[in-house]
Amino acid sequence: MLLLPPSVRIYFCAQPADMRKSFDSLAALARDALCHNPLSGHLFVFCNRRRDRVKILWWDRGGYCLWYKRLEIGAFRFPYRGEVCMELEAGELALILEGIDLSGAKRRERFVPVGLA
Repeated sequence: MLLLPPSVRIYFCAQPADMRKSFDSLAALARDALCHNPLSGHLFVFCNRRRDRVKILWWDRGGYCLWYKRLEIGAFRFPYRGEVCMELEAGELALILEGIDLSGAKRRERFVPVGLA
C-alpha cells in the first residue's frame, strides 16, 4: 500500500505516453495534456500503449523523482472512464501496480462526515 499524505493527489494520463520520455518531457505532458502543475507535489502516472510499462513522476522539494515499472508478462489494468486525465486513490494505484483488475471490484459504503457529502 502506498503511504501518501492525504494532500497528495494521483493523476493518471489515459492517453498512451512514449516511455522514452524523461523528467522534463513528462512534466510538460503533465502541464499541457493533463492541465496540472507538475511542481505541485502530486503524482502523475503515465503508461505506454501496450500497458506493460508505467512511469510515475513526482516533484520533491529538490527535484523530480521518476518511478518506472516494466511487466515481463501481462498488462496493467487501469480504469478508463473516457477522460484524458483521471484521479486515482492511493489504494487503487497500489492494487493496479500489483496486478489487480479493478473493473470487477466493488466499493463498500463508508462513513462520510456531515457537511462533506
